[in-house]
Amino acid sequence: MSIRSDPARSEISALAALVDFAGQRVLEIGSGTGRLTWQYAGATARVTAVEPSAQSIAIARQEMPPSLTERVDFHQVGFEEFALASDADQFDTAILSWSL
Repeated sequence: MSIRSDPARSEISALAALVDFAGQRVLEIGSGTGRLTWQYAGATARVTAVEPSAQSIAIARQEMPPSLTERVDFHQVGFEEFALASDADQFDTAILSWSL
């Protein structure tokens, strides 16, 4: 059985019901290939996406929509390492998708 990519857009609808991404500085933990990132990033001020998989980050950077290149930063790093080197005050919202 293969994983489908949410054709009904239920995942982004559920997130949008919980948080207004407009103007938010978002930390996305476990961003994978950016599958979810592309769906909400256009509304944000900035997205910092962290993912430990180098292969996933390479795909995300390659598939990033041109309209988001100034808004989304991908970091190939585990969350614990990223958290130790970052200031939590730089983010308004943190999300995790399929990361637990």
